[in-house]
Amino acid sequence: MKATLPGLPKERVQIITGFRPEYDQWLDRGYTCAVAAEDHYAGALLALPRAKSEARALIAEAARRTRGPLVIDGQKTDGVDSMLRDVRKRAAVEGPLSKAHGKLFWINEPDGDMFEDWRDGPALTEGGFWTAPGVFSADGIDPASALLADMLPKTLGKRVADLGAGWGFLSAHILTRPEVEELHLVEAGHMALDCARHNVTDPRARFHWADALTWRPEERLDTVVMNPPFHSTRSADPTLGQAFLRTAAQVLHAQGQLWMVANRHLPYEATLQSLFAKTSEVAGDRRFKLFHASRPLRKRG
Repeated sequence: MKATLPGLPKERVQIITGFRPEYDQWLDRGYTCAVAAEDHYAGALLALPRAKSEARALIAEAARRTRGPLVIDGQKTDGVDSMLRDVRKRAAVEGPLSKAHGKLFWINEPDGDMFEDWRDGPALTEGGFWTAPGVFSADGIDPASALLADMLPKTLGKRVADLGAGWGFLSAHILTRPEVEELHLVEAGHMALDCARHNVTDPRARFHWADALTWRPEERLDTVVMNPPFHSTRSADPTLGQAFLRTAAQVLHAQGQLWMVANRHLPYEATLQSLFAKTSEVAGDRRFKLFHASRPLRKRG
């Protein structure tokens, strides 16, 4: 993690993030962490996310909770210029300060009422699922996940995991199989997992707010299903999906199987072949490809 907070005493700082890897990293460095604001603060530093609706909701919450300066920091590629224009229409803004591709500005006396209409949270989509601003595929069902759901076999085994479960679309489909005895929803985004709890109410579901790259079940699994993320920034990062593949190979038993969908351009084939004895592309179109792999390879020694 590159972010540092020089000059700020740790005992007076609370890090608020719902992304489990960041939460754990700040916690390991000795900071108090929370997934949501818990009180009022003397000041706040807000790092803008990419999703505009989520950014607005965070600004509204920060303005409501902050009694001193509210500092807003963002990247130009993530819409900080547009957000600065929008905030200026509602509040007296100081700055901005610009460096490289970033920009920082602040409000000395924030007022939650200024941004009341920006407050947003979990809500039902037209399809009847709960989603929230900033959650992947917040506006509806992701077409890649829909393809995977349609292609899943009737038999998946007793113990199944949905790695990167999001708000639970794939998990809901997995649980239509009566032979499934337990389904592990593994999701690093706290808000996404909260939405999944609304969408997946089957008692066989087990919810894990966890980094899929480090999560391990108590017993090895029959099947892993996933539509892994491939962005940590705006640029595609295939190493993230490849790391998900390594987790899948580690949590499956010797005869276990993987079902995965991915964007057509992502280079997963070589990684799959290095991790599983049998791999094949079983479906797809010009946008997506669907893989089935089985019998994870175990390293000896």
